[in-house]
Amino acid sequence: MRYNIINTMKNPIYFKKGHLIMKLFQPKLFSRDTMRGYNASALTRDLIAGIIVAIIALPLSIALAIASGVSPEKGIYTAIVAGFVISFFGGSRVNISGPTAAFATIVAGIVAQFGTEGLVIATLMAGIMLILMGICRFGALIKYIPYTITTGFTSGIALTIVIGQLKDFLGLTFAPGTHAVETMEKVEAVASSIGTLHLPALLVGLIGLAILIAWPYVPVVGKKIPGSLIAVVAGTALVKLTGMNVNTIGDLYEIGRTLPTPSVPAIDMALIGDLLPSAVTIAVLAAIESLLSCVVSDGMISDRHNSNTELIAQGLGNIASGLFGGIPATGAIARTAANVKNGGRTPVAGIVHALVLLLVLVVLMPFAAWIPMPIIASILFIVAYNMCEWRHFVEICKTAQPADILVLVVTFVLTVVFDLVVAIEVGMLLAVILFMKHMADVTHIRAWSAADAYNDEHVHKVGKHIPDGTAVYEMEGPMFFASSDTFRAVPIREGVRVMILRMRGVHTLDISAMRALRAIKAVCKERGITLLLSHVNEQPLAAMKKAGFDREIGEANLLPDIDAALKLACELCEAPEKE
Repeated sequence: MRYNIINTMKNPIYFKKGHLIMKLFQPKLFSRDTMRGYNASALTRDLIAGIIVAIIALPLSIALAIASGVSPEKGIYTAIVAGFVISFFGGSRVNISGPTAAFATIVAGIVAQFGTEGLVIATLMAGIMLILMGICRFGALIKYIPYTITTGFTSGIALTIVIGQLKDFLGLTFAPGTHAVETMEKVEAVASSIGTLHLPALLVGLIGLAILIAWPYVPVVGKKIPGSLIAVVAGTALVKLTGMNVNTIGDLYEIGRTLPTPSVPAIDMALIGDLLPSAVTIAVLAAIESLLSCVVSDGMISDRHNSNTELIAQGLGNIASGLFGGIPATGAIARTAANVKNGGRTPVAGIVHALVLLLVLVVLMPFAAWIPMPIIASILFIVAYNMCEWRHFVEICKTAQPADILVLVVTFVLTVVFDLVVAIEVGMLLAVILFMKHMADVTHIRAWSAADAYNDEHVHKVGKHIPDGTAVYEMEGPMFFASSDTFRAVPIREGVRVMILRMRGVHTLDISAMRALRAIKAVCKERGITLLLSHVNEQPLAAMKKAGFDREIGEANLLPDIDAALKLACELCEAPEKE
């Protein structure tokens, strides 16, 4: 079969018998570049990396499921099902996917309001959105989400995780009937019940926290064995051997050990409408975090991921996770980095990680009931610390412009006080408004003087002066709806016969600015003034031609540079005035 190829800048397009085939979905597992020369040695490295990542993912998956308000095994389901599907179909060689802390708060809110069935529907909706995002080639559009917003809500999520785990870490007992779903409700509940602090629980939690902090500095094994696994083993042994009265996972949850059969929830259109904002947030978060993880891993292995393929794979993985009773999943940067550092170089490592977790689920999951809740809380404290990006937060506050700091702080506060949906919506709206204000502020019009004409480096062919009866205005900045009033307010002096608008510094023009130009043209026509436009850039010129403004002003009055405009103005001013 023969193909004709048209090479474009980024996206090759293929034609087959007159039908357009977009090079859109290309899983790395089936790429010749990825699997070329794959041998026993490469398989061994992927097997070792997959096993180590599974060991890291086990306690994290359990902890994140609990933080999300669901039973512990659902975190394992997610890591198995979504981890397998995304590695199989993904656009990255080494990205490891599963439950992450970014979803904990929003998932807990969905479960509290709509139950587990609502969570399944939201996860399926988010999966479908991710697939559509990949098909529509939205992979490159993620970069348009400001860094201040991602930093703000990431730091906010980290704080909400810490607040949500204070109860278990301190061993508190909330009063009967306490409603503690939202973060601020949890703060109030913790404050009101601080007198019930349980010292054995606090001791176990502090020991777990100490292990997690100190373990990476232990020679040799500190870098090889995850500290979370050591904390789980040590904390469980301590409680079992001493008989401490500390809540364990088994005291609060019933843990299953078999993978559930897939099931499709009942579809309720009203429920879908209620869940739509949460599903959009899950999809956007999954896209951002997975693509960030891919970018990080690209730098580690000198490769380049396919962002649209990755989005489609994330969508498929989330749909599969929802059908099998899991929670939302996305690329996990820490697990991906561990995969690379331990030799993983192909999607086989991610598949192995999922299969190892499946084996653990079937064989060892009942022992998870022994894990003390303060240990889970201590693990989540470290997860929150690692994701909070407090150094970046402080750096932005020290070095950024006030508008950027405002977006950062507002997004952070709204994430903690309300929820992630509100934070992202308001953060994006605020960022857009402030950006438009900034663009409007840098837009201005300046009247030329004789000295400007003489000193301007671009006036060199003729004249070097402004003819009598001519007004020249230098226009700078984007001409769009937020700045159109600036252009509409161009002053027109008495005795002017020719007005030149020098547009060298204008690179964009929208329909609102076009109306402002037409208003200027109308005033000039009424006063018998000839309007000339100098150095119109490509996009504004295209906009003028599409609107027919080039014919209204006359193509002869669209000059390539200020020299030509001044020369024509000189001729017009020397010509006798029409009666």
